Amino acid sequence: MKTIGIIREGKIPTDLRSPLSPSQCVELKTNFPGTNVIVQPSSIRCFTNEEFSNLGIELNEDLSNCDILLGVKEVPIEQLIPNKTYLFFSHTIKKQPHNRNLLRAILKNKITLIDYETLVWDAGNRIIGFGRFAGLVGAHYAFLMWGKKYGFYTLKPANECKNLDEMIDQYKDLQLSPMKIVLCGDGRVAHGCLELLRKLKISQVSQEEFIENDYNKPVYVHLRSEDYYQRKDNKEWDKADFYKHPEDYISNFKPYYQRADIMLNGIFWKQGIPTFFTNEEMKSSNFRIKIISDITCDIPGPIPSTIKSTSIEKPFYGYNAFLENEIEPFLPNSIDVQAVGNLPCELPIDASSEFGEQLIRHVLPYILLEDKDEIIKNSTITFNGSLTRKYEYLNDYIA
Repeated sequence: MKTIGIIREGKIPTDLRSPLSPSQCVELKTNFPGTNVIVQPSSIRCFTNEEFSNLGIELNEDLSNCDILLGVKEVPIEQLIPNKTYLFFSHTIKKQPHNRNLLRAILKNKITLIDYETLVWDAGNRIIGFGRFAGLVGAHYAFLMWGKKYGFYTLKPANECKNLDEMIDQYKDLQLSPMKIVLCGDGRVAHGCLELLRKLKISQVSQEEFIENDYNKPVYVHLRSEDYYQRKDNKEWDKADFYKHPEDYISNFKPYYQRADIMLNGIFWKQGIPTFFTNEEMKSSNFRIKIISDITCDIPGPIPSTIKSTSIEKPFYGYNAFLENEIEPFLPNSIDVQAVGNLPCELPIDASSEFGEQLIRHVLPYILLEDKDEIIKNSTITFNGSLTRKYEYLNDYIA
């Protein structure tokens, strides 16, 4: 018999999401007989303690008897329970400096860490994530910012809406002014952006049309990595080689920043990949982009104006390209940036419910029954106080 614990989110700023909803806890116990679920009480979780207890799910502050602990964001070091199996987003696999001590503590406590980000199918596609909601909310922020900057209309942020439907209902009678949007990326985040753009019936145009034409309506172009990076030697594009040897590539994004008003960034980025454009390019009179919704929010990353992560309470800042620093948002000459690091938290019930569905369907069977495709084995970063072979490249990170 396995006991699964749902931990209370302890990271600051607080996160309202849950890996499973109350009804999904019941579903888990039904689908996997002999499995028990215990929920650590929380006053901030998007589902109340009563919603769990009313369905017969045990609430308990003490999770030390659990075998597997499920969370969302990084677990504060002082809250780690030794010798347990944890699933959460650890944000360590890119050697993020701020989580070095977390990974050290996980190893010291002989914790088995399975990171949601490392759970992938054989083809390399992510199994589970909140990316769709990050894209939906991030694209919504771009339109909200456009309305604020030019005084055309007012939209509520997603966190002031009851759910996704209410967020989208705001556009029902809204006439969007002409704007040209460049969307970068091809994963869950980008497809979340696409979902909103399509719901709003914004026209997609080709790369050539976007660069050459002006429009009297909103339009967007969707770009993938081969559309804005090229080999330095002009040889044929190779995606696998690009991610392995990014130093051999340069950005060719210039035609787009000269013609776009809004940029939606939903790319996968890692150290070494060139920036879309430089600080110097942002100072050019040909740099047209005025709104940047940096949904993936890598710092430092592919967008020089993303100099900090923002919060749900204060999601925007202005960027002065000439001074290369932060200013008040929505001034006439500012480039306005959204860089909220936990966008799905703005629609926590919708996002948690979809995530939990993926968890029950595609992940927990491999943990509770049989890891026949070694999906769990390949996504396990630490085991019994050591890095697993696949993640030994992190040794210098924790040294």
